[in-house]
Amino acid sequence: MLNRAKRLSTLFFISYACLFGLQVNVAALAQSPDAAAPARPAYRLETGGQAQINGKRLRYRAEVNETFITDDKGQRTASLVSTSYFADGASGKSPRPVVFVFNGGPGSAGLWLQMGLVGPRRVDFDDPVNPTTVPPYQLTDNADSCLDVADVVIFDPPGTGFSRIIEPGQPKDFYGVSQDAKVTLQFIEDWIQRHDRWNSPRFLLGESYGSVRAAVVAKLMAGGPFGSGSMNAITLNGVILLGQALGGADGETALANSLPSLTATAFYHGKLDDTGQTLEEWVSEAQAFASTEYITALYAGSRLDESEQQRLAGRIATLTGLPVEVVLENRLRVSTSTFASELLANQGQQVGAYDSRFVLPLAASGGDPVADDPAMAQYVPAFVAAVNMHLRDELGVTLEETYLPIEFHKVNGQWDYGNGPGVPSRSDHAEDLAVAMRRNPKLQLFIGTGYYDLVTTVGSAEYTAAHAGFPAERVILRNYASGHMPYLGDESRRQLAADLRRFIKNASGP
Repeated sequence: MLNRAKRLSTLFFISYACLFGLQVNVAALAQSPDAAAPARPAYRLETGGQAQINGKRLRYRAEVNETFITDDKGQRTASLVSTSYFADGASGKSPRPVVFVFNGGPGSAGLWLQMGLVGPRRVDFDDPVNPTTVPPYQLTDNADSCLDVADVVIFDPPGTGFSRIIEPGQPKDFYGVSQDAKVTLQFIEDWIQRHDRWNSPRFLLGESYGSVRAAVVAKLMAGGPFGSGSMNAITLNGVILLGQALGGADGETALANSLPSLTATAFYHGKLDDTGQTLEEWVSEAQAFASTEYITALYAGSRLDESEQQRLAGRIATLTGLPVEVVLENRLRVSTSTFASELLANQGQQVGAYDSRFVLPLAASGGDPVADDPAMAQYVPAFVAAVNMHLRDELGVTLEETYLPIEFHKVNGQWDYGNGPGVPSRSDHAEDLAVAMRRNPKLQLFIGTGYYDLVTTVGSAEYTAAHAGFPAERVILRNYASGHMPYLGDESRRQLAADLRRFIKNASGP
C-alpha cells in the first residue's frame, strides 16, 4: 500500500494547491521513482460472521476486494474497493440473486445503505429522530438485511470510501454521468466474472443520485455501438430506487409535487387540524388539491383576483400548517426551503430537508445546505463511525487510506452532467431507465420514497413514474413514514425490507 499512498498524496497535494491557487509543476510531481515500480497485487480480505436476520441466525462471508480500472494502454487509472456479503455456502455458480448497491451524491460512498439497510450489521440509534451526535455509538445485527434472500455488493465509486483515482487517471475520466456509468458497468462485469455469477438474478439498488447511476447503467448494460461499444448483454431482473432523483418537473409542477410532503411534515409535527385523518389520508387530500386547484392557481399567477388568492391561501395553510400570511407573502408558491424554516418558526426551530422529522434551532445556522441541515447534522456522525467500526474492527480491514463518506469539492463540485464540470444537470435520466425497460421486457422497477423527504418528494416520484414511459405493470411505488433515507426508523425500515424481499423474490422468477 506504500506506493499507492505516495501516489495518492501527490494527487491530494495537487487538488489542495489548485483549490488555493498555488502554482504546481504537475509534470515534475508525476516523475516519481514509483512510476516504474512493478504493479502490486490487489488488496483482498475475506472473513466471516453471523447475524440475526429475518428471525433466523444467518452465517455470512464478507469480502473486501480491490478492483483496478485500466485505460486503453492497460495502465491502472483507478482502484475500486468494494464490500461483498454472501450467505454461508453461497459461492461459485450459486443461483442466489445478487444486489449491487450504491448511494448518491454524486461523491458519496455506500455507507448509508450498507449500515442502514442492506448489510448484516447496522448503526443502532438510541432515538431514530433525535440520535446521539457524540460517541460512543452502537452497532447491532441488522434483522432487516436482505442477505437472507440475496447476496449484497457495496460499490464505492472513485473518490469515495477507500476507492481512489491512480495516476495517470484524472478526475475528468471518472467524475461525470457517462464516465461513472461506464466504470460502474466495468466493476459489475468484473465482479460477475470473478465470482462466476453469470446465472444469478441481478439487481441494482441506488439511492438519491444513485438512482441516476442505476438508470444510466441499466441502459448501458445491454451494450451496443452507441452504448458501451461492446455487446455486454448483461440483463437485470430488477432496479430499486430509493429517494429517486431521475429528473422530474420544474416550476409550478415541482411546487405542486412537493405539497404532499409538506402536508406529511405538518402532520408529523402536529400542525394540522385534528380531524382524525391518518397520514396517508392527509397526503391523499394534498395530492388531490395539488393536481387540480393548486397547479391551476400557480399557472394563473397574478391573474387570480384577491378573493380567490385569499381562499386558496387558506386551503394551503390548512394543508401545510403555515400561517395564511406566510402563504400570501410567497404568492401561494411555498418552496420546501421556505416551509422548512417557517413551519416551526414560532418555536425557534427548523425542520430538516433530508428528513423533516429532525429539527434544530433556527438560530446560529451557518447556512450550509448539508452540514447545517437538521437531519444530516444529526445522523451523519453515527453512520461515519459505524462504517469505520464495522470495516476496521469487525471485518479487519487494514487499508491505510481514510474512508471518505462524501466528497463535495473533489467529486461533487467537479461532476460533469454533460455540460462540463460543475454545471448543474438539466437532464431527465428517467428516459434512460425507460429505454432499459423497453429492451428488457422482464425488468422490474421498485421506487421507495419517504413521506418526510423534502429533497426528493413523494409527489416527484409519482410524477416521474407517470411521465417517464415506464410500463406501469412493471412498476411498484411505495411510500414510508421516513425521510430521504426511508430506512431511518424501525417501523419504516421493517416495512421497506419486507417489500424489498418480496420484490427480489418475485423478480428472480420461480
